[in-house]
Amino acid sequence: MVAPVVRAGEGAVLKVLPQFLDKKGEHALSPSLYERDAYQHYLLVHPAQRAALRLAVEWKARNVDWSQVKLRAEMRGLTNNVTRTITIDKPLQKHGRFASWTEVRLEGDDFWNFGQLIAWRVSIWEGEHQLGQLQSFLWSGVPPDP
Repeated sequence: MVAPVVRAGEGAVLKVLPQFLDKKGEHALSPSLYERDAYQHYLLVHPAQRAALRLAVEWKARNVDWSQVKLRAEMRGLTNNVTRTITIDKPLQKHGRFASWTEVRLEGDDFWNFGQLIAWRVSIWEGEHQLGQLQSFLWSGVPPDP
């Protein structure tokens, strides 16, 4: 009797781009990378023009049960010397053959109460099994909420 081969799920977080969004939900005024960076700097300097924060996440996964795959974004913000951590879980669906992009948004009162983003960690999970993760270099240096 031959037993079927069971493959473990594989996954990785390839890139995370933290970006402000303006009141129209835009992160750039044109498709140019230079213009995107210039507009992000403008939004950094003019906080009244911001309406949300998003993490644009490039990821890949294979050999998984897609009904159980999720992306977990953890963000730490700083307001008045107090850190605050927000965790957002989002179900994932495969979009492309190789890698896919998904965005996680922090909007409304959650955004305005969050403060300045100081660290983030993004991971991919299949059920309770972590497939991959990527974190900002300050993640491990910033203590969690008291």
